[in-house]
Amino acid sequence: MAAQIQYADVEVGTELPAASFPVTRATLVQYAGASGDFNPIHWNEKFAKEVGLPDVIAHGMFTMAEAIRVVTDWIGDPGAVVEYGVRFTRPVVVPNDGQGGLIEVTAKVAAKLDDNRVRVDLTAMSAGQKVLGMSRAVVELA
Repeated sequence: MAAQIQYADVEVGTELPAASFPVTRATLVQYAGASGDFNPIHWNEKFAKEVGLPDVIAHGMFTMAEAIRVVTDWIGDPGAVVEYGVRFTRPVVVPNDGQGGLIEVTAKVAAKLDDNRVRVDLTAMSAGQKVLGMSRAVVELA
């Protein structure tokens, strides 16, 4: 695969298509099985509340992975992501109500760099609160 977006066609401020990612308790169980992270805060409501959380929460790495999908869907090649980092600011709460939680992600090109690379700044929200801070990716474009 190769990036589908041309460096010359991108300007600082270019907004990527926003996306929303639903998160249910079933999603968390599937992620736990794939990642091997069976911490009970991600599946046991009683335990999560006993340790001071409002409810079961999504895995931080799951939240991070969902957010970068906005970038990889835009460029068409996950391998074009050269760097990616975030700070976890708030958890994504996943109630057992049949609907779960929702991660809403927006992103825009913040800087054009050398070697056909751009820095993309992402904003990830859930329940009206920012869940990732300093969320930035560097991607190599065509």
